[in-house]
Amino acid sequence: MTRSPARSPRLLLIATVVLAVAGAALLMVPHTPSAPATAATPPASAPTTVASAAAPGGSSVHSGASASASAPAAPPELVSVSVPPPHGEGVAGDAAIQKSLEGAWPADLAADDERTLLAAGRGLLRADATGIGRGAWPALFGDPDHAIAPPFSTARFRIQAAIARSDSNQDKAVVHLVWAGTDRAGTYTDRRISDWYFTRTPRKGASSWTPLPRT
Repeated sequence: MTRSPARSPRLLLIATVVLAVAGAALLMVPHTPSAPATAATPPASAPTTVASAAAPGGSSVHSGASASASAPAAPPELVSVSVPPPHGEGVAGDAAIQKSLEGAWPADLAADDERTLLAAGRGLLRADATGIGRGAWPALFGDPDHAIAPPFSTARFRIQAAIARSDSNQDKAVVHLVWAGTDRAGTYTDRRISDWYFTRTPRKGASSWTPLPRT
């Protein structure tokens, strides 16, 4: 039987050195990291949700565009009607004139006295301007058969506004009237002003308002 020759120690050493050099060479080669996985993008049709901000009082305010939308501007200050409308405004402007009078002279009479004075003042103005109803005040207008012809027509006569207020004390009052009318020449003018004065007259435990003659 033939024995195989023993391996030379030199061959083993050479093989070991070769393997060591090969391992070192592999370690020196730069390592290239693999590309990161691409993040999945949401579909274009996916809606974007914006968190709603809590509004005062517990209600929620939902923003349809951006959560950083600026707060709405404060509403403009309301403008009160304090100046009468221009001449020729017609019936549509009467309410503004009435409100202007009431704002300029706050009420200072009892409601019953104010109603009585307003009714009397309107009647007196109509009688004085158009002649209608003068017989109710003979002391002021005299005999109707010998009265001066009224200066204004009844066709376009209109009382636009009226207020009744005390005059210096609670026993004197004035009715302030704004009115429109057509004179004998055919000229129509609105926002005419007339004042009728009254005094309180006691009568058997009660009192009434008596108009004073025009001066």
